[in-house]
Amino acid sequence: MADVLGAAIGIGLGGAALAAETAHGGPLAARADFGVYRDLVELFPGSYMTDPMFDLTGRVALVTGGSRGLGRAMADAFAARGADLIVASRKADACESASREITARFGVTALPVACNVSSWTDCDALIDRAYTKFGRVDVLVNNAGMSPLYPSLDQVSEALWDKVIAVNLKGPFRLTAVIGSRMAAGAGGSVINVSSVAATQPSPRELPYAAAKAGLNALTQGFARAFGPTVRVNAIQAGPFLTDISKAWDLDAFAERARTSIALGRAGEPHEVIGAALYFASAASSFCTGAVLRLDGGVF
Repeated sequence: MADVLGAAIGIGLGGAALAAETAHGGPLAARADFGVYRDLVELFPGSYMTDPMFDLTGRVALVTGGSRGLGRAMADAFAARGADLIVASRKADACESASREITARFGVTALPVACNVSSWTDCDALIDRAYTKFGRVDVLVNNAGMSPLYPSLDQVSEALWDKVIAVNLKGPFRLTAVIGSRMAAGAGGSVINVSSVAATQPSPRELPYAAAKAGLNALTQGFARAFGPTVRVNAIQAGPFLTDISKAWDLDAFAERARTSIALGRAGEPHEVIGAALYFASAASSFCTGAVLRLDGGVF
């Protein structure tokens, strides 16, 4: 795969900061402002935005990296279908702003919690806040991720390796282990892991990240076996999406390569994750667990 496309995939939906943990970026100004969630009911009339099979009324969803970008698009979609939210990301002010907007727009309760998922102490504090407020979590989305750049493989530091593994694998393990166990002991639930095409098509440009996401795919299947039959655990294996991280791309070069390396010939728009997320979060996926769904436009 060409360097431009490989780099874009490495920092697309499934992972994605150049230097620090991210919530997969805020959206480009081009299609819609997903920070306030344009009316998808109008965009997709008669679809999963109105079908009762995708209803989440009375459910509680926790989304890491939920303050912006694709995490925010998923959080907004869950709220639009009736779910209360826990919006978690590293920055408290971003969580608080997103939560206020979600509550104002959809009339649901949204709890902001600052959390660095690389820390199990932070993960446990996030879990405590969620259960203290709502008494349960019905949907967990492990969305926060990072993939720092490095000049060459022999210059990948131990600190960089440890941080990438911690954010992309260690944190999701802890959150799923604890919340999944509580779901299994209670009324069940759904866990959605946001993986990356890098897990199965690794590039030298993001090997630590690719290894972490391959591990996340393994956790998806292992936790599905551990927590069945009442808890479903699935993954969205994402390709390149046009979140604000794409502002660092050479978009002309990417577009040229995408025409020959992606079947649909383009990157994804933020709203295009919503169908998969609602499917896995809702009763629509009642017979689906341990699945890793490619959402990459047909990367080959």
